[in-house]
Amino acid sequence: MISEILQTLPQVLVDGLTLGAIYAVIALGYTMVYGILELINFAHGEIFMTGAFVGVAVLIFMSGAGWLAVMPAIIALLIVLVITSLVTGVLGMGIERLAYRPLRKAPKLITLISAIGVSFLLQDIVRFITEWKRGNYILTGPQLFDSKIGLDFSSIWSHFNDAILKTSSIILLVSAVVMMIGLDFFVNKSKWGMAMRSVAQDRETASLMGINVNKVISLTFFIGSALGGATGVLFAMQYGTINPYIGFILGLKAFTAAVLGGIGNIRGAMFGGLLLGVLEMFASANLQKLTGGVFTAEYKDVFAFGILIIVLIFKPEGLFGKAVTEKV
Repeated sequence: MISEILQTLPQVLVDGLTLGAIYAVIALGYTMVYGILELINFAHGEIFMTGAFVGVAVLIFMSGAGWLAVMPAIIALLIVLVITSLVTGVLGMGIERLAYRPLRKAPKLITLISAIGVSFLLQDIVRFITEWKRGNYILTGPQLFDSKIGLDFSSIWSHFNDAILKTSSIILLVSAVVMMIGLDFFVNKSKWGMAMRSVAQDRETASLMGINVNKVISLTFFIGSALGGATGVLFAMQYGTINPYIGFILGLKAFTAAVLGGIGNIRGAMFGGLLLGVLEMFASANLQKLTGGVFTAEYKDVFAFGILIIVLIFKPEGLFGKAVTEKV
């Protein structure tokens, strides 16, 4: 059994890191909003889904216009990423302004219910528009990158099998790393990032020191939503077919990744996403072997969430979070 697990380990790591990169970037949106507003923005998964549909719609338009045939694939992808990021960024700002800001002083449960309502609203709007335009809410767009690269892991150790890495996976991983590093640099080194950290630490004091809290919160929603939308494009490019309900389970897992790493901690969200992706792929490939056939690959989510429960029992603040003691 151990030999079989080792044989598939390279492919598991490749697939797990690819999936984990998606979780990590989506988790950044959750953790940024929570760090400033202490709000779990459950509509963020649907912003990711909206980004996937906007990106595929732009690709379909470009393909119909004949632009994809004469344009380098990487340029087309950059155009789609920029357009989608702007659309979903503005969408995130609009949601904050209309659904969250009026409830900022309301009990957190009310805001949470509002977020869930926005989530279902986005699902139905995207489904209605897609069925109206295409006749089906399941959408498949043109693929920009369809080549594959063989990774010779067997030459490193004879117990390993070789792995296959899709070109789209490379693009996804590179894009995700660039977005995560860029966000980390922005939050820790820029003037606006300093304002975000100030508002997250003490909103009232930051306001007294001249920081426009509403602008900072709007910017936070714009950045988080733009990253989520861009990740939706990368997801559609990697997995091909999308539907209006992909944001629910992916958003839930990304939120889990944020909690696993330490909700409110940007670097923790990155690590939590990558870890969750690898754990999920490991369970998908090996759970049936490890349990003697009792549990199949369909139980991979149970395995991943079980790890989360164990971590939170022994470290409730997450792997990178800091325990906070309330003053009485």
